[in-house]
Amino acid sequence: MSFKNKYDIVISGAGPSGSQCAEVLARAGFSVALIERDKDWRKPCGGGVSSKVIALYPQLKKLNIPKIKGYVIYSASGSELKFTRDNPEDSTVMDRLELDSIMRDSAVDAGADLYNKYFSYDFLYHDHKKVGIKTRSSTGVQDFQAKIIVIADGVSSKLAPKSGLRSKWSIDDLLIAKCSIMEGDHNLNENRIYIYFKPYSGYGWIFPLGGNRFNIGAGGYATEMAKLNLNQVYKEFIQNPNLKSILPTNSYKTIWTGAYPEPNMGVLEKSLCDENIMLVGDNAGFVNPINGEGIFAGVMSGKAAAETAIFSLENESLLETSIRKYKKHPEIKQIIRSFKLRRSLIDTFLGNQGMTLNRMFKLSEEDEEFKTQLINLFLGKAGNLPTAEVLKELTSKK
Repeated sequence: MSFKNKYDIVISGAGPSGSQCAEVLARAGFSVALIERDKDWRKPCGGGVSSKVIALYPQLKKLNIPKIKGYVIYSASGSELKFTRDNPEDSTVMDRLELDSIMRDSAVDAGADLYNKYFSYDFLYHDHKKVGIKTRSSTGVQDFQAKIIVIADGVSSKLAPKSGLRSKWSIDDLLIAKCSIMEGDHNLNENRIYIYFKPYSGYGWIFPLGGNRFNIGAGGYATEMAKLNLNQVYKEFIQNPNLKSILPTNSYKTIWTGAYPEPNMGVLEKSLCDENIMLVGDNAGFVNPINGEGIFAGVMSGKAAAETAIFSLENESLLETSIRKYKKHPEIKQIIRSFKLRRSLIDTFLGNQGMTLNRMFKLSEEDEEFKTQLINLFLGKAGNLPTAEVLKELTSKK
């Protein structure tokens, strides 16, 4: 059985996780097909980029983008928690259209072959084994054969449920948000991001993008949004009179608006890989259950999948067993542990109509260490976990 498009690895999805995976593999000398449905699609997302991601893409430092040094977080009752890092590492906020393009170009520069406007819809089989993927494009159906398949095409992936690794999402598995990129005069501190928890299980945000642009959005658990109406939640947030001090203009130019679901259950650790397939990014649950941020975890999952694939291809006789090392990769284990903890503390942040979080903010005014770890729990890196004493304080306040 021969195929025109034959590669070592085929990756469906050229977002942060797929592009990072493709780049690492291509730099290691393997042939990579990177399949993307539409590179001009902008994913609805706040666009927070951590220092660890910037370390993998140093070209981001050359851009005229905000350097985030602090956070302002509000409880549902309006209590304010401000935090500024004394020695901030580089982190930033970016328009996802620009960020994804840079990451994808980096993969192509490393040697990956990009197939834009190709839709992955099913697996390619030989002797009842998955040996590639089927795609549709303007030129018709095209097959891509590969020794290893990486599924990185997001929460709406057609391949992930067909892989047998996980089932389709239910509404209980998801959070959903709507956001916009707007333009106009504002009083935002461009070195801070702003988070607003709500009495329902959700929150709003405002992230400066540099110049006079900013990303603004709101959302929450899909079950709550179904009751409240996402469009109404978003409208009420952007028109909130309490935002007038930082967004004084009555009318802002909307550059773009979109809405999109994300998984909220944490990493699906039993569904990450099997035989010659690995799931990375959103479709495997690499999304922070508290704040919905997924760029960092997605990129790390793509990197871990690439490193696993390299080992497997170099030890091809053990390919099926070595692929399973993906779920045991140190980065993956750390993210799983971190997201399990955050998932267990959802009620602290989003429950009790915001009253529990309000008490946490009051406590943080008296204890600087507690304040630091509370901030890190919401916004921190995957491995930045609170102490046992802080956890005890958090859980005792539910």
